[in-house]
Amino acid sequence: MLARNGSESVTRSPSSRLAELGIVLPAPPKPLGAYVESSQTGNLLFLSGILPVANGKLTWTGRLGENRSIQEGQAAARLASLNALAVAKEHLGTLDRLKKLVKLTVVLATTEQFTDHATVADGASDLFVGVFGPNAGHVRLVYGVQSLPIGAPLIVEVIFEVAPVAG
Repeated sequence: MLARNGSESVTRSPSSRLAELGIVLPAPPKPLGAYVESSQTGNLLFLSGILPVANGKLTWTGRLGENRSIQEGQAAARLASLNALAVAKEHLGTLDRLKKLVKLTVVLATTEQFTDHATVADGASDLFVGVFGPNAGHVRLVYGVQSLPIGAPLIVEVIFEVAPVAG
């Protein structure tokens, strides 16, 4: 169960939690255009929309409710979230400066009739709860659109709180 206000930060380091969960991060994805994947201001790290790519290739294409199932959407959300962690690690040099996930946005390519947005987004939220713990809750926005870049079924966008550099 998540903390009601999500005000607590992680008690164990994100890298140790990933190791405990047996998760190895993928290589961070590269931008598809004229932008950067990450931008930090103060103690906040903003990530661009992250796609479910592996080895430089989009793993799923299509729309939820048309040719992608809820389970495929959850797997895509999880993979995009792992990619987000990989981008954060590349930016910071370590995951252990991440204090918590502040906000998660999941944009889904869906049909008009699709209504299981929250269930699909749980593929991302569940991963972040595993990494940051149940007491470091995050706020979340999930919505559906007609299409996404390169035919992706979803994009995740995250904002992390970052600890200052030690020393």
